[in-house]
Amino acid sequence: MALRLPPFQPLPPPAADGRGLLEVALAALQPTQMCVGMAEIRSRQLDFAKDTPEERRRYLRKKPTPLVRSASGECWMVDRHHRLRGLMELDPAATAFGYVVLQLEVQERHLVLEELHRRGWLYLYDGRGLGPLSPAALPAQLTGTLDDPYRSLVWKLKREGVVAPAPLIPFHEFRWGAWLRSRTLPPFSSDRLEPALPVARALARSTAASHLAGWIGPHP
Repeated sequence: MALRLPPFQPLPPPAADGRGLLEVALAALQPTQMCVGMAEIRSRQLDFAKDTPEERRRYLRKKPTPLVRSASGECWMVDRHHRLRGLMELDPAATAFGYVVLQLEVQERHLVLEELHRRGWLYLYDGRGLGPLSPAALPAQLTGTLDDPYRSLVWKLKREGVVAPAPLIPFHEFRWGAWLRSRTLPPFSSDRLEPALPVARALARSTAASHLAGWIGPHP
């Protein structure tokens, strides 16, 4: 399955000195993707649970969220969905730090989503990989994102070093997930990845996956 995503504009990085950061309530952030991998979210929660509130703030300040802000001040997050949903489930009143990558002169939701879509900053596929759907189907809050077990599977492959990160490519993990969906894997879920991991590792290391960004190839 090939994702029919539009060409994308790279996201600008935050200022090196931390200037321009905004503190924003997680409950006020609107997602730009329909799905998440719940395995990664549970892992993030275990990490957050070990930290004090001040340690969380220091960490989040170092990992600011790129934001698109409308004329009315509403904010759409263009990354960090897993990290911040994990925290939001632990602490619904939590805040994070963000920086504005695009300030829009429009305030209507559908016009904001049109601008995001034009820049390739929306992921409009559901938890089964079906789409693209209408931008209007995007949830209005992080907790409304669906589980995509293939996104969880690719997170695990990245964590194991089977797939390399590609931070400049939007929805990198979803692209890998779409490719794995086109192959035959044993039944699995985000809560139980183990049945699919041996086959997924072999597929990800094969030359058939060499066209995907982050391909590392077979071990020596």
